[in-house]
Amino acid sequence: MKRKHHEQMLLCKPLATKKGGPVECLGMTFPNDEERRKHFLGILREKLKDPEFRKIEGFPIGSDEDILALSDPPYYTACPNPCIADFIKHYGKPYDPSKTYSREPFAADVSEGKNDPIYNAHSYHTKVPHKAIMRYILHYTEPGDVVFDGFCGTGMTGVAAHLCGDRGTVESLGYKVDGNGTVFHEITDENEKMVWRPFSRLGARYVLLNDLSPVATFISYNYNAPVDVVEFEREAKANLKYAETECGWMFETLHSDGKTKGFINYTIWSDVFLCPECSNEVIFWYAAVDKNAGKVRDEFSCPNCHALLTKRKMARAWVTSYDPRIERTVRQAKQVMVHINYIVGGKGYDKVPDKFDFELLNKIEEVASKYWFPTDEIPNGDKTGEPTRIGISHVHHFYTKRNLSALASILNKSSSSLCKWLVTGVMQRASKQHQIAISRIGGPKEGEGGATAGHRRGTLYIPSNQVEFNPFLLIKERLKMSLKAFRKARPVEDNHIIETASTTRNRIQNNFVDYIFTDPPFGGNIMYSELNLLWESVLKVRTNSNLEAITNKTQKKLLIDYQTLMCRCFGEYYRTLKPGRWMTVEFHNSQNSVWSSIQEALQRAGFVIADVRILDKKIKTHTQRTAGGSVNKDLAISAYKPNDGLEDRFRLEAGSEEGVWDFIRTHLKQLPVFVSKDSQAEVIAERQNYLLFDRMVAFHVQREETVPLSAAEFYAGLDQRFSERDGMYFLSDQVAEYDKKRMTVREVLQLQLFVTDESSAIRWLKQHLSRKPQTFQEIHPQFLKEIGGWQKHEKPLELSDLLEQNFLRYDGKDEVPNQIHSYLSTNFKELRNLPKDDESLRAKAKDRWYVPDSNKAGDLEKLRERSLLKEFEDYRTSSQKRLKVFRLEAVRAGFKKAWQERDYTTIITVARKVPENVLQEDPKLLIWYDQALTRSGDG
Repeated sequence: MKRKHHEQMLLCKPLATKKGGPVECLGMTFPNDEERRKHFLGILREKLKDPEFRKIEGFPIGSDEDILALSDPPYYTACPNPCIADFIKHYGKPYDPSKTYSREPFAADVSEGKNDPIYNAHSYHTKVPHKAIMRYILHYTEPGDVVFDGFCGTGMTGVAAHLCGDRGTVESLGYKVDGNGTVFHEITDENEKMVWRPFSRLGARYVLLNDLSPVATFISYNYNAPVDVVEFEREAKANLKYAETECGWMFETLHSDGKTKGFINYTIWSDVFLCPECSNEVIFWYAAVDKNAGKVRDEFSCPNCHALLTKRKMARAWVTSYDPRIERTVRQAKQVMVHINYIVGGKGYDKVPDKFDFELLNKIEEVASKYWFPTDEIPNGDKTGEPTRIGISHVHHFYTKRNLSALASILNKSSSSLCKWLVTGVMQRASKQHQIAISRIGGPKEGEGGATAGHRRGTLYIPSNQVEFNPFLLIKERLKMSLKAFRKARPVEDNHIIETASTTRNRIQNNFVDYIFTDPPFGGNIMYSELNLLWESVLKVRTNSNLEAITNKTQKKLLIDYQTLMCRCFGEYYRTLKPGRWMTVEFHNSQNSVWSSIQEALQRAGFVIADVRILDKKIKTHTQRTAGGSVNKDLAISAYKPNDGLEDRFRLEAGSEEGVWDFIRTHLKQLPVFVSKDSQAEVIAERQNYLLFDRMVAFHVQREETVPLSAAEFYAGLDQRFSERDGMYFLSDQVAEYDKKRMTVREVLQLQLFVTDESSAIRWLKQHLSRKPQTFQEIHPQFLKEIGGWQKHEKPLELSDLLEQNFLRYDGKDEVPNQIHSYLSTNFKELRNLPKDDESLRAKAKDRWYVPDSNKAGDLEKLRERSLLKEFEDYRTSSQKRLKVFRLEAVRAGFKKAWQERDYTTIITVARKVPENVLQEDPKLLIWYDQALTRSGDG
């Protein structure tokens, strides 16, 4: 099929499923899909026999047969995919430097909720809503482009790439689509009118998905593969009917009339403790729960001796029993059933368990298991200590006996991948990890709704009041949601390829990927391999965690190990991405050190950061709702790979002033020109002088070149070569566009600055003195209010010192400087149209501090640098093993000078005196230190 025609098929073909006719795959035609599958499974089977293939980084833990059973090559393999090169060759477009490609970063905050049937069809620890990703893909790509996500999770990037070809979904984002497939978005033009402008085309994109976790790629495959909806529904309902016939009796209870049988919706189980005063058992639910108030009391009375108790004061009660599944005796924390919610005639009821219910539990315990379910032992881990401390030592212990039987019966009857996916989709909710919402007792009664307060995301925590949901009702609800999602929008054909491996090394050719969207792990946020244990035990293929990019005490991975792995991953992203193309990195972490590590890894790989925006997924996790220091919105980092033209020129100009300005001109072209929100223009941070300087320095250092300009020389050069507006710098053609759009808004919304150290204090003073030159007495009270967050390691500096080293004060002699004159003549009527040497004007201006122009700023910078370097020399020669309080700016100045002189030993020596957390949280220090290690051979 010719490429153009193929793209038209992706654009116009209605939702379809694979039937029994001929199938085309990677340029080959097969009589039917079964023959296609048999052919590629044969290729994969042979590959699995090759010892070198199994040495590929991130190869999962599992037997050949289990890997083959999960895989559907070439589209999906539960191991490295041997067909990646063929997929790229068939669908990819080689890099052509003669073809023009130009995009600004997607400079808009994105807010997309999770309440979508597609998003909710299968749970996972973290997801970016596919509709949010669609906005980025539509912005950066065209139909037929190749999109890559090396940390794919549940495959939402693939879903988004597919749905860029679905008109209804694209229009649901607020875009318009015409009859030719052109996509329009609404913008404000120079006349303040809302107009529709074309920016993309309707059509699916090809997508490469990878993850280290077998369950992640398994979920991704089932989200992205075409589905025969009718067949899926038939098989799922048949499996359910069979399982209910086998195990439905386990979920029966007696109604209040003592005769009618009801069907259990959910039960509540409670921990049992021992009173420290009377040693009697205390059932936590009955003693501590206040159902009327809808909460658990912190203090409560012992029902036996009436002693005042708290949960912390009591020891657990334990039970010892024989576990036939693992053929050994186990000791576990005692839990008892305390509440039942059930359904009779379609209506919900609540009851306290009675004799019938407890006899039923005894009967269930006596029934020998007929079906396989994993019994993997829970390994040591940062999160696995939470269940093992109460005797949950094996995977099957996460489930009550009846839920285990129900899940096992459905799982063993499921032959298709999608029906197994349906089971894994409810495994978390069917486990002991969900806590009851006390306030909802007697509330919603159907399916998954209402009763649960959820589980603690990112943990394997077992709550004291836990919900045992009926798996059959969970499956029915999940099936309904999945069918709704599949009927709403599904891929028309397999335009994806998925593999299970490490992103530290992939098999994609150089310069073949058109765009990357990625949501990588962030430090110790989520321990994926530990939390995926339940799912992966069912799939019989597990994560090889050797190259898992996390910080983890059990795996002995520190922040530096995380950063090293992320550098390798971003290096692979850089290698495979076409020059001049973009990558979006979704970031979520509240730790500055992880943020610095990500920036360092990006820049070290060669990327240039162009923009950072908010990505709001709306619904908060448990941690975001309860932890005061948690972050509830993500960041979307836009970074680009410099084109070959810049790299080629830089090799000739490196270390020269012209090389600096060539980079800045190229970088400014990549930045958004104008961003507005709520009729206010936003300051584009990346266009400010200090960030342009930081990007220029990073570009030079990562390419192991000296930085030819000081900050003051750089700032002066910016003023000479580029147009400045509202503290931002533009190319000549950009400033005209900015000026037009600037007239359409009322004001510029300034970035909020927080004073935490010397550098931020200087920026804060510059922002305030630029708007209003002030005397020391005027600005001092404002400054004192801002320095409450001054970092402990940062040497305290007096405001007078900061002003004298970085700004100028008018002494009342000679003419009033332009900066002060402009402010006074604008804000005081009586001072307008006066000459600059007028006595009244000079009196009003006297003792005001102001921001110097570039020439005088250079002189100040030289004086300040001498002071900083003198202080740095004291740090270098100090006998202290660790610097406790110091000027961070002095260390930065010293590192820069040592780098220019190729004195890597000095950088390494002083870096090892700087507290580890400070070093890891400062991207400027980190970049020099890492490069010094590399150049000296210590890294």
